[in-house]
Amino acid sequence: MSGKKTALVIGATGVSGRALLDHLESQADWDIVGVSRGAPYFDTKARFVHADLYDAESCKDAFRSLGDVTHVFYTAYKDSPVFAETRAPNAKMFRNALDAIEAAAPNLQHVCLLQGTKYYGQYLGPFKTPAKETDARISVPHFYYDQQDYLMERRAGKGWSWSAARPHVICGYALGNPLNLISTLAVYAAIKKAVGLPLTFPGKPGAFTSIYQATDSGLLARAMTWMSTTSACADEAFNITNGDFFRYENLWPAFADYFGMEAGGVQTEDVPTFMADKEPVWEQIVKEHGLQPNPMSRLANWPFANYAFSNDWDVMSDTTKCRKFGFLEFIDSQQMFLDHFEYLRQHKIVP
Repeated sequence: MSGKKTALVIGATGVSGRALLDHLESQADWDIVGVSRGAPYFDTKARFVHADLYDAESCKDAFRSLGDVTHVFYTAYKDSPVFAETRAPNAKMFRNALDAIEAAAPNLQHVCLLQGTKYYGQYLGPFKTPAKETDARISVPHFYYDQQDYLMERRAGKGWSWSAARPHVICGYALGNPLNLISTLAVYAAIKKAVGLPLTFPGKPGAFTSIYQATDSGLLARAMTWMSTTSACADEAFNITNGDFFRYENLWPAFADYFGMEAGGVQTEDVPTFMADKEPVWEQIVKEHGLQPNPMSRLANWPFANYAFSNDWDVMSDTTKCRKFGFLEFIDSQQMFLDHFEYLRQHKIVP
């Protein structure tokens, strides 16, 4: 597709949304509108509108003037301590957003939906690997299914198309994001180092040795842009990962070396319990190293750390389909982690 395009990035201050803003801002043929509940905490060329996605009227009011939007990137997510309770609000938020922008944007061309490997039941236990886009849905309801079904229903007979990206553990940087493994890991290491402990792996022994995968947020942004502007990708879903696999047992020594720590093995622990009294330790780290004055809770989500390091089964997605359709990028995952750690260090977010 040629000509000027206008992107609406919904969930623009999260890890994936922010990476999309960064990528699209580097492209001369895009205008960008970001959607969030509050003001962005970073410099951006995008114009922002503020909406409560849980409120249909708020979405209508925010999107009413966005008649120039041609492409929608939906990356918003509402977390809950009880995973089953994420279904209803996330399905509702997506419906509200899609209804409002479709009514406001007569030249809408494409809607790209962010999903993940939970689509394949990865979060429930061992599943068919490598997961393929053609795999049958599991029997457990999920908002990914609700969102995609509604998207397909609304698309029928319309001039716009859709796509879905299915990454795993998206790695990038965003403040206050509930699923930010990079900053969670970096703060975990800083706390362990400050109290004189080695960098041990807090998860299950099987999670230390099983096969895993990750997706760089920048690579994901480029992939979502690609699938949104490539006609062959219309109405298709794609697994998007770095293209390699790893075991934490092999990455952990490199992480410890980067942070100047002794590499420990597996020491299974409840991370929220360990961190419950560590806010004063973090405050002292911030003071000693002249870091940005972010509270620990804005950088690290300890229940998410428990979840991220609990998968003691292989997590593997097949990325043959995106390569067949023309997306050929790949990233070395170990180097990705180290590069993101360095970004946090250079920006005075972690020591």
